[in-house]
Amino acid sequence: MKYYLKKHWKFNFLTILFLLIQTGSQTVVYLLDMQQFQKIIELDFKGFMYYFMISAIVFIIMIAANLVANYFQGKAVRNMNNSLRQDIAAVLINKDHLSFHEQASGEYLSWFTNDVSQIEKKAWGPFYNIVVVLSSTIFSVIALFTLHWSLLVVSLIFSIIMMAAPKIFEKRINNLGEEFANVQAASTDNFKELLKGFDVLRFFSHEHRFFKGINSASDNMEKAGFKLSMWQTISGDSVNLFSLFSQIAINALIAFLSIKGIIIQSAISGGGNLCSTVINGVANLSTLRISFYAVKPYFEKITVHADKDFEDDKTGMLPLHEAITLENVDFQYENKPVIKNMSLNFEVGKKYALVGPSGGGKSTLLKLILGWLPDYKGSIRFDGKDAKEYTTKQLQKQMSYIEQDVFLFNTTIKDNITLGEDFTDAQLKKALHDSALEGDLPNFENGLDTVVGEDGNNLSGGQKQRVALARALIHNRSILLVDEGTSALDKVNADIVEKSLLANPDLTLILVSHHLSDERKGQFDAVYEIS
Repeated sequence: MKYYLKKHWKFNFLTILFLLIQTGSQTVVYLLDMQQFQKIIELDFKGFMYYFMISAIVFIIMIAANLVANYFQGKAVRNMNNSLRQDIAAVLINKDHLSFHEQASGEYLSWFTNDVSQIEKKAWGPFYNIVVVLSSTIFSVIALFTLHWSLLVVSLIFSIIMMAAPKIFEKRINNLGEEFANVQAASTDNFKELLKGFDVLRFFSHEHRFFKGINSASDNMEKAGFKLSMWQTISGDSVNLFSLFSQIAINALIAFLSIKGIIIQSAISGGGNLCSTVINGVANLSTLRISFYAVKPYFEKITVHADKDFEDDKTGMLPLHEAITLENVDFQYENKPVIKNMSLNFEVGKKYALVGPSGGGKSTLLKLILGWLPDYKGSIRFDGKDAKEYTTKQLQKQMSYIEQDVFLFNTTIKDNITLGEDFTDAQLKKALHDSALEGDLPNFENGLDTVVGEDGNNLSGGQKQRVALARALIHNRSILLVDEGTSALDKVNADIVEKSLLANPDLTLILVSHHLSDERKGQFDAVYEIS
């Protein structure tokens, strides 16, 4: 939390400055009110009007300061929330393939939305409130001291007691805050899964499962939120109860001092306001501190900062000159062996096919080469150098990967191909031709500027695969891994694509297929049976 407050210190400093002006003005208004009341007691109308005019001017300053403080606070919160999301993005980018996919995308979505919302509510808001409450309390304490030293002493004694009171509830609320964050993330995943499977449940007349699942996830989230809210309420009410007794005691002291003539009579009125500010201020400080305990689990997820700890790996491996070599590679998912003692060789510029039944390990083999699955036995070498000496980012700068389930962003076809990078018209035209997407352009309403829809739903499966192929080809990777990347294409377009890939002398191609005819097998430099 401190990191973000310091990072955007300018807006936070200006916010605090004008909050101090606001709270200081408010305390001055209380003191001026006492003087007005005293002049009424003394039947001094001219004196009353004098203090009234000054009070009005200070009140206007207080309102203006509040307006400016809110403006700078809004700017600070906006910038801190943006920094939070950038850091969350950096955390995700720094995850390897395996750890990233250990959690559902719904949970990550919750990080960007719910977590930031909770931090704004339970960290930024309370922080600014603490500034207001703390400054109001300090100014009021000073004002009480100007009336009589005993008021300050008694106020400090009660303040110390009330600051210590929330410690009783600290651990419990901290644990409940962490539990609520975990339950909320799990419920979000359940909601997302049920929505994805909505058509399946409705088709088989299992709507009751949809209702039951939504209700269960909702109730789990609400139960956790209710427990957290109740303990926060119990803690707050306990502090407020002690606050009431403290206020009664201090008001009694003010009345005694006023009756004895030690302080002005009008202090009975204005002093009460100052005492309320001190007592309620300390009570609120204690309650606001509790909010920080509940938000701690959200900050603990952020282990990387985008502008400091995270640096895009701009280094890479040298282009492949000789071969990718697998020697005695074993790999298993949990306790299920998938690849056993596999030794293969893929020479630069040559074309290879991996064939065999589903579940034989073909797709897993591609992921091993990509560096996505590091927990294997044996060795994988690029030009004789162990793949584990490279980062996943470095490996991927040499390779493109096309899987059967193609993902497209909800933007134009061109943007999905180029990913926002600038390419020449000649490069784009070649990628369109070699991917067989060129023939589809007349069928698109706006050509390359046609929006593909969410997850590419405006395109057919074959068109999506051709876009993915064009994307891989235009980025000029020297190694292309294709996992059933032409399965959704008709024979004519599949032949065009494969012919283009096979004819590229600079491309090392490893293509996965369930079935290859003898004629097509003959077009590859080698066909490896994976079973």
